[in-house]
Amino acid sequence: MTTHSAIMDDDILKVSPSHAEGLDTKVVDHSVPKPESIRNMSDAELAALQKKMVRQLDCVIIPIVGILYVFNYVDKSALAASKVYGIMEDLNMNTNDFATAISILFAGYIPFQIPSNLIMTKIPRPGLSASVWGTVSALAAIVHTKEGLYVQRVFLGVTEAVFFPGVIYYLSAWYTKQEIGKRLAALFMFQMLGSAFGGFLAAACLTLDGHHGIAGWRWLFIVEGACTVGCGLIFSLIMPEYPHNARLLSQTERDLAVWRLENEAGAGEAHDDSTTMSGFKLAILDPKVWALIFCMGMIQAMGSTVNFFPSIVQTLGYGRMITLLLTAPPYIFAAIWFYTFSTISDRKNIIYPFIVVGIAMAAIAYTISMATLNTGARYFAMMLIPATVAGPQILVYKTLNLHIARPYQKRAAGVAMINSIGGISNIWASYLYIDAPHYYVAFGTCFGCAALLFTTITVYRFHVRKLNRLLDGTSEEVAQAMKSGVTQTQVDLGWRFVGY
Repeated sequence: MTTHSAIMDDDILKVSPSHAEGLDTKVVDHSVPKPESIRNMSDAELAALQKKMVRQLDCVIIPIVGILYVFNYVDKSALAASKVYGIMEDLNMNTNDFATAISILFAGYIPFQIPSNLIMTKIPRPGLSASVWGTVSALAAIVHTKEGLYVQRVFLGVTEAVFFPGVIYYLSAWYTKQEIGKRLAALFMFQMLGSAFGGFLAAACLTLDGHHGIAGWRWLFIVEGACTVGCGLIFSLIMPEYPHNARLLSQTERDLAVWRLENEAGAGEAHDDSTTMSGFKLAILDPKVWALIFCMGMIQAMGSTVNFFPSIVQTLGYGRMITLLLTAPPYIFAAIWFYTFSTISDRKNIIYPFIVVGIAMAAIAYTISMATLNTGARYFAMMLIPATVAGPQILVYKTLNLHIARPYQKRAAGVAMINSIGGISNIWASYLYIDAPHYYVAFGTCFGCAALLFTTITVYRFHVRKLNRLLDGTSEEVAQAMKSGVTQTQVDLGWRFVGY
């Protein structure tokens, strides 16, 4: 982040990675005064307090949202594993019917994300949404027709809509720009571990096939749904609120938590009186939001491979048990990859190069998958697929939270829009997986989406770099940049579009 130069003030402490990582602190000029409770603290005392606070948040917030995300992802993707179990035969489904069952979830999921995220900005504590969607997920165990499965999937989409965009917004309300990337990566690491765990759980549930006259795929939904309901009830009681009213923190820590975020991008949840609808309107009118939505659409189309991943792995020719176990290592590799690049991204403020690396890895994986039936080569490609999908996804979410930081209602609307409108790709992409084992249509389309993603994010890079040059220019140029969504407070803080 570029800052105004050279005005040194002992009363103002720069919010930087050094506070969380224990490096040297720096002092610069900012326009946001310190709250009374921390005004007389030295730089060293503030750094120590912030380090303690961030570690406390990491020990409470990240495990809770991470575990809930595991169950969110497992519940959502259980249908992919159930295909290996024989759900298609039990419900008299053909390939097109199964694709409909996958895609129809988004008929409920997509429309409800934007309103749920806008409402979330006015709700002080998260609700019991995990227990609700866990219950709906478990109900899949009692369906006996494909039509019944369609209805269950629609309601599962409705009940899960609040969670993912809500969590992205929630984390951005707690962590600074130097911290958010690693925490988003942690969230996606939980997703990958959830996918790996889901493979092991699915294999374990297969051993229950026939117990008490219940098919293995029905046991899968029962077990996963029950675990989600239990964790949702427990975590809803202990999950912290927002920084300005969190009972987890002392009053001094709450003041610091609010100040350090507002010192970075302007007034946030505690002090911004903008209306929810005004923030939604600002998001709709910002071309940068729509560019990132298109990028997410391409990423979600590429991510459709995850919805069929057990079936893709099954083309290696192994039995059901081995197939489900082989789905785990690619997600474990993806988790390690996420943590590595996100740590570097946070420390160096690098976003664009890592997106390009992810796109290149995706192109390699799709090419191999279409070109050969060699078991080793194909499994190498499968090892890459989860990492190449979610890697750019993390960074696009990070981009939106950093570049559309204020007003916070605009950020909340942007997060919901990027996830919901971008998620439309999941509907049409579900019908591409029709020509196993090469899946030419699916992987060819994903390759094209990767190319479009590269083109769009590169154009976006040139645009925000131009805006940064304007912000460094004359007052007339700064005014021109402000027409693209930069607030006066951000200009006063020396705020810039970072990572590109």
